[in-house]
Amino acid sequence: MSPTRPPVDPPGEDTLDLRVDDLVALLDGDLLDSVAAWEPADTPVGSFRLVPVRLERDLPLLARWMNDPAVAAFWELAGPDTVTAEHVRAQLEGDGRSVPCLGVLDGTPMSYFEIYRADLDPLARHYPALPHDTGVHLLIGGVTDRGRGVGTTLLRAVADLVLDHRPRCTRVLAEPDIRNTPSVSAFLSGGFRYAAEVDLPDKRAALMIRDRALRHVL
Repeated sequence: MSPTRPPVDPPGEDTLDLRVDDLVALLDGDLLDSVAAWEPADTPVGSFRLVPVRLERDLPLLARWMNDPAVAAFWELAGPDTVTAEHVRAQLEGDGRSVPCLGVLDGTPMSYFEIYRADLDPLARHYPALPHDTGVHLLIGGVTDRGRGVGTTLLRAVADLVLDHRPRCTRVLAEPDIRNTPSVSAFLSGGFRYAAEVDLPDKRAALMIRDRALRHVL
């Protein structure tokens, strides 16, 4: 449920121009409508919330997850803590188009999310992007939380949080590796639809979309 490249690229030819409303948001330091202020979501598996990452607090946990072989196969961030720190710091020190978060369930950090502006990401070069398209990357940290539907539940919850708090966003996207069958299945079960296969620089991905107009249908 994850990228095999950093979600934030330095300014240049691979990034899209900001629109006027984005420039205003950038001046306010907020391209994603205050993720830190989003309230918890009640889910069938407990109370869930997104908590923006603080490296000084969260790096050991994140690095441990990234070194799990099941995670490393798709995130490709295994190694010393500095590898994970570099990946996360690029977002924390960027312009705010990507927010790395811990997924906290009933008070316990158990997953990692990246909420990002897909329309401002290099991904937008590979599909017909719409303004304020919002992307999601996910990993489940604890082995005991995998394979029992928790990921599906959290994907639905996070997509709903995005749609509830980003009124200009009409759809939530993801681009898991097409080989990651459990991930693709989790997105489908979580209310996303399979839109296309896209060739990204480092993988062939399944473009998954959850539409605002269909959120109460799927």
